[in-house]
Amino acid sequence: MKLILFNTCGAEASVALADTEQTVAVVAVSTMPGRTASESLVAEVRKTMAEARWRLSELDGIVVVTGPGSFTGVRVGLSVAKGLGEAIGAPLIAVSRLAMLAAAAGPEYRRVCALLDAGRGEFYCRQYGDGEDFEPREALISKQEALDMAVASETVVVCEQVAFEALNGIVPVEMVDEPGAADALPFAMKRIAAGSFDDPLKLDASYLRRTDAEIFAKQAGK
Repeated sequence: MKLILFNTCGAEASVALADTEQTVAVVAVSTMPGRTASESLVAEVRKTMAEARWRLSELDGIVVVTGPGSFTGVRVGLSVAKGLGEAIGAPLIAVSRLAMLAAAAGPEYRRVCALLDAGRGEFYCRQYGDGEDFEPREALISKQEALDMAVASETVVVCEQVAFEALNGIVPVEMVDEPGAADALPFAMKRIAAGSFDDPLKLDASYLRRTDAEIFAKQAGK
């Protein structure tokens, strides 16, 4: 299968192409600053496809990281993935950024807490254990709540300096590279093998927090 993968949730956005028939599945990766994704993502897709000599009609599936992360970044990646899927009739697969982060800790840990900076002194968090979730939800939590989750885990895995500094020295913290689009491939392959795809009409971003516009609109309506 030929797949295109998007991750526009973090400080660095990326696009990857993968061919599961090849020995080395990932055939191309392109990165850009996350804050520029709204203007450059479509152009980057065209460039990456052209350099790999792929046509959009050849794509068998579209993989998109749906957050949590930057509101604008998450929206841009999901919008492009949905639009492309509709245009060429390719199925969609959504992947959690926190799941990708937890996987970066490696298989040696049975209980992992994945943590991302959410700003305002808060964090996006999800716990994973023994190959299954033992906290089966992604949550927006305070630093104290993050500590409470962390002490129940063997390690905390982060990819941002803010999250590292918040917990380092208190609980074991593993700093890893920011997961890119290509890191979503193992998750996508499991979904493909199970024949599990996402309905584009129901697929939504994992924001966990309301935007400022939503908050202010609610306040104004009181």
